[in-house]
Amino acid sequence: MKKKIVALTGAGISAESGLATFRGSDGLWEGHRVEDVASPEGWARNPQLVLEFYNQRRQAARAAQPNAGHRALVALEQAYEVVIITQNVDDLHERAGSSHVIHLHGKLFESRSTRFEHLVYPMTGDRIALGDQCEKGHQLRPNIVWFGEAVPLMERAMEETATADIFLVVGTSLQVYPAANLVHYTPTGCPTYIIDPNQPPMSARPGLHFVREPATVGVPRIAAELLAQTSN
Repeated sequence: MKKKIVALTGAGISAESGLATFRGSDGLWEGHRVEDVASPEGWARNPQLVLEFYNQRRQAARAAQPNAGHRALVALEQAYEVVIITQNVDDLHERAGSSHVIHLHGKLFESRSTRFEHLVYPMTGDRIALGDQCEKGHQLRPNIVWFGEAVPLMERAMEETATADIFLVVGTSLQVYPAANLVHYTPTGCPTYIIDPNQPPMSARPGLHFVREPATVGVPRIAAELLAQTSN
């Protein structure tokens, strides 16, 4: 039976494919206050701005390509069961070939009803416009989990993490909650690799390894080590 790797990924891995990280050092996201484009209050104030913001994010994501970090996670599926839990809303993990991806914060290439959360639609184009409606006549919005909204897949992510044999944290500061709590759900002694050039604050624990490298360097290296372990 294959061992199970659970990988929590964040903005850092997408940034290496050219996609803007969620919050810059100036507190802005692509020139906008995060509260204006990623909160229910921002949507209520100016839905046109929010729609256009995500329309632009879709165009950028479609133009981006998976990088060596994404591909290394796919390579691990040769010898391991691999579950990706991502804070990213782009589809780069899927396009790289990962077969089991949980999107904690929603999916950029889906729309959903503003009234009925279960009415979710795949998007073939890049745009949602004011006036675009669900089948029940309500405005469509991005299928994104905004600040202040519940994270519906969090429980499933905790369950997956609790059964991990190996846990990877890639390109995330471990500052965005509740996702950052997942590291505390790993089994006792579970080898945990934190792959990020900026070492996030974490207390020492058995099996904890800091890999202070970008995803395109650190993930292929650790993946090669883990694959070598299975061939010995």
